Amino acid sequence: MIDRRSLLLSGSASLAMAGVPPALAQGKTGLAAGFSATDIGQLDPHKAVGTPDRIAVSWIFNGLVRFKDGTIDPAQMQPDLAESWEFNEDKTVWTFHLRRGVAFHAGFGEFTADDAVFSLQKAAKPATSSFSGDYRAFKSVTAPDPYTLRIELANAIPSLLGMVANYSGGFVISRRAYEQRGDNFTRAPVGTGPFALDSIVPNQALNLIAHEKYFRGAPAIKTIAYRFLNASASRDLAFQSGELDVAQGVQDQRWVTRFKALPNTIVDIFEPAELSQLYLNMDTAPLNDLRVRQAIACAVNRDELVRWRGADISRPGLSVIPSGTLGYTADNGLPKFDLEKSKQLLKEAGHPDGLTIPVIQTQYPDMLNLMQVVQAQLQRAGIKLDFQLVEHSTFHQMIRQDRSPLVMYSAARFPVADVYLTQFFASRSIVNTPTAVTNFSHSRDVDSLLDAARTEPHQDRQVALWQEAQRKLIAEVAAVPLIETLEVSARHKDVQLGYDLQGEMAGGVLLTERSSLA
Repeated sequence: MIDRRSLLLSGSASLAMAGVPPALAQGKTGLAAGFSATDIGQLDPHKAVGTPDRIAVSWIFNGLVRFKDGTIDPAQMQPDLAESWEFNEDKTVWTFHLRRGVAFHAGFGEFTADDAVFSLQKAAKPATSSFSGDYRAFKSVTAPDPYTLRIELANAIPSLLGMVANYSGGFVISRRAYEQRGDNFTRAPVGTGPFALDSIVPNQALNLIAHEKYFRGAPAIKTIAYRFLNASASRDLAFQSGELDVAQGVQDQRWVTRFKALPNTIVDIFEPAELSQLYLNMDTAPLNDLRVRQAIACAVNRDELVRWRGADISRPGLSVIPSGTLGYTADNGLPKFDLEKSKQLLKEAGHPDGLTIPVIQTQYPDMLNLMQVVQAQLQRAGIKLDFQLVEHSTFHQMIRQDRSPLVMYSAARFPVADVYLTQFFASRSIVNTPTAVTNFSHSRDVDSLLDAARTEPHQDRQVALWQEAQRKLIAEVAAVPLIETLEVSARHKDVQLGYDLQGEMAGGVLLTERSSLA
C-alpha cells in the first residue's frame, strides 16, 4: 500500500514548482486543496460571483450572522460578528449587538460597527457590489455606538438575516484596509475569518495562513495552499498522488463512482443544488418570438440530462427557482419534452429549416459539458447554438454586458424565493443597466408580484405570490430550467471538517477553526 504521507513529502517539489511553499505539504497542520480555476478573479467578497472565488472568500470573511456549519437552513441562523439582535413589531428596524475584541487580519485593528456600516453600504452600491439589488429595501444603516448596528428598512423583507449572513453581500470587510488598498483590495483582502491571505502566485496558487487571533480560537490548520487546477484530470492526479488533501469534484456520476472506490477517500455530496437554466433575451430576435422560446423549451429533455449527469448528484429542474427554496412550486405549467412540437413551433415562427443562435459560453468544464449536451438536444429540433468559448471570468464580464442572447447560468442562492426571483427576473436587475444583477432575460412582468410578496405579513400568501410569479415566467419562457446539480468534493479521510456537511452556500467545503488533519 502506498503511504500517503510519504507521497506528500515527495510531492513537495511539484508543489513548490506551483508556487506553493513546501511546508504546506508537510506535517499535519498544512492543507492543500485543488479547485477548478485558472486564477483567483475576485477576493472582494461583494464582487465574488464565481464558485472558485466564493469558496476562498468563505474562509476569509464573516457576516453578522452565519449559517450553522454544514447547513443552508435559514431557520438555523447563528450569531457570527453579532452576538444578538432584535427587531420592532413590523420588522423594519433591526438592532444588532456586536462582539467586542474581534481582530481583523494583518494588524488592521478591532472590528467595530463602523466596519459593518461601511460593508453593508458598499454591498448596496452597484459600483462596488454584484449584489446591490438585494439591499434595495435598506433605508439606513447606522452605528449608535462602536458595538451596535441599526438597520432601518423601507419595508419588511422576507429574510433580513440572509442579507447580513456569511454569504455574498453579507460579508464584513475592514473599512480601513479597503480605503487604504483601493482597487488592490480584491487581491489583498482583509477580513476577520479563520484564515488570512498570505500570498497569491498568479495562475498557480492562493496561499492562506491561520488567523491566530480568530475570535473563536486559533485554527488547527495553519496553512492552506489553494491550488488553481482547472483541468479535472490534473486535480484527480494530484489528489490520488497525495499532493492534495481536498479536491473540487466533477459533477458527473462516473467521477463520483470512481472516487467513492478510492481507498481512504470521502466523497461529499451536498446542498444547495445549483439550478442550471437557459435565460432567453426576450428583447432580441429571434428570441423575441414566444414560439421560438417555446420551441427551445420543448426541445430540452431533462430526463436525459439527469441520466447523463447521474442520479446521485442531479435532479430535473422543474421551475425557474431551485427546489428546496421557500416558495418553490413545480405546479407551474412547464412544457414537457416534445421534439415534434418544437419543430412545429419553429415552422410556425417562420423557421422551417431551423435557426442559429450565437452564444457566449464559458470554458469552465462543468458548465461547458452540460451546455454541449443541451446544444446536441436543441440541434435535433433544428436549433443550432453557435458557441464563442471564453475563459470563465471573461464569460461573467461579457454576459453582464448583454452580449449573448442566450445565457446558460448555474446558480444557488439564499433559499428564499425572493432572492432568486429578484436577482434573475426583476426589471431593476436587467443586465447592462445601472442597477444590473443577473436578469439576462429582460423580464419585466413580475415586479408587482415580488413587491407584494415582500410586504405580505402572512407566509402562505407570500408563498402564493412567489408561485404565481413562477407560473408567469414559465408561461412567457423567460428561462428554461434544465437540471439541478448537487455540489461534489473529495477529501482524504484524515481531513476532519469539524461538522457534518449537508450543505454549504459557497459551493465548496467550508474550512473553519475546527477543521483539522488527523
